[in-house]
Amino acid sequence: MRRIHILCVEDEPEVLEAVVRDLAPFEEVFPIEATATADEARRVVRDVILPRGELGLAICDHILPGEDGVSFMVHLHAQEATRATRKVLLTAQAGLQATIVAVNQAALSHYLAKPWNPDELVAVTRRLLTDYVLETQTNLYPFLSLLEADRLTERIRSGPLPGDE
Repeated sequence: MRRIHILCVEDEPEVLEAVVRDLAPFEEVFPIEATATADEARRVVRDVILPRGELGLAICDHILPGEDGVSFMVHLHAQEATRATRKVLLTAQAGLQATIVAVNQAALSHYLAKPWNPDELVAVTRRLLTDYVLETQTNLYPFLSLLEADRLTERIRSGPLPGDE
């Protein structure tokens, strides 16, 4: 089974550390990659994540050095290998226009304002990874203990999954 990764993109080290810490309960099943820029994130997706697995969730700040986070998420949505990736904008500074672009051109899954509530970040992550797994995976059993078990169990009970023989 290919691993499903979480990518966090944030240029402030203490904020990035806090996001990764809040997401630690997911790391055993969903490896977490952390980067400080969109350019670095592109390289990690290309060279680390996609050769080993797939990108299930990207959590990205908007204001980054170089390319902004919304543009990076638009790029992810434009690529076949990352189109299904769930995308979260975690920022204090995205204006209305940038948010509209994220929703319309990057298929933004969720917007969280800084400072965020750690419980909300975990709940959003759990919901979005459940959505991703339901859409892309045929074997749901490895995710029952960590994601939304009621939704996964309902799908398992409903009959054969795509790709099942």
